[in-house]
Amino acid sequence: MSIERHTAGLLQQIARQQDIVEIAPQGSTAKAAALAQVAEQYGYTYGVAYRTGFRNSLVQVRMYRDPRPDARVREAATITAHPQAGNGGTVPGLEQGSLRPLPEAVGAVAVLKDLIAFDVMALYITDRRQKVMGYLACAVLTVILLIDKSPVEAVASGGAVAVLFTVAFNVGTIRRRRIAQRLTAAGFLAVCDEQGNQRFLRPGQQLPGHANPFAA
Repeated sequence: MSIERHTAGLLQQIARQQDIVEIAPQGSTAKAAALAQVAEQYGYTYGVAYRTGFRNSLVQVRMYRDPRPDARVREAATITAHPQAGNGGTVPGLEQGSLRPLPEAVGAVAVLKDLIAFDVMALYITDRRQKVMGYLACAVLTVILLIDKSPVEAVASGGAVAVLFTVAFNVGTIRRRRIAQRLTAAGFLAVCDEQGNQRFLRPGQQLPGHANPFAA
């Protein structure tokens, strides 16, 4: 799907004043963040991001309509400044015909990219059961290799696989921790949702309800 169709599709959802808009561009998290920044200019706020589609290859972002008065002011100003957005005109915060952010929107897109990445990476943060199964597989591999190889070779091969598992388990956790540090430094607050997953919210924002991210 072209950049123009992605942008037009988002703006059509916004024009209908939907309580929730969905963003699912083919490509990188950066593209999703750029479109999320556009939605924010029209009075929406970030809700959650997750992977979907074939083999979880698609990043989907859910934005919620912000009911606060300043969001409506922001929306009105954006409509006035970009009357032809979606029809070949300029789009707030983006270079025309591109998903590259303008200089004034770079910071906002970077924050949204971190929010999206933090939520999406939750899928790959392995739990204790997954770790046990992974190391058990290494032990089974070592036993199988003992049939055809010397004990030294079998243990070395099994150990090498175990090291790879350890690296894979830790890389995602370390990267997510760094993202969390950046979001905290940007003023976001860490909370836990109903499933016990860590999330980051702006001050005054609460976890999304069915349609209202500020509902108690």
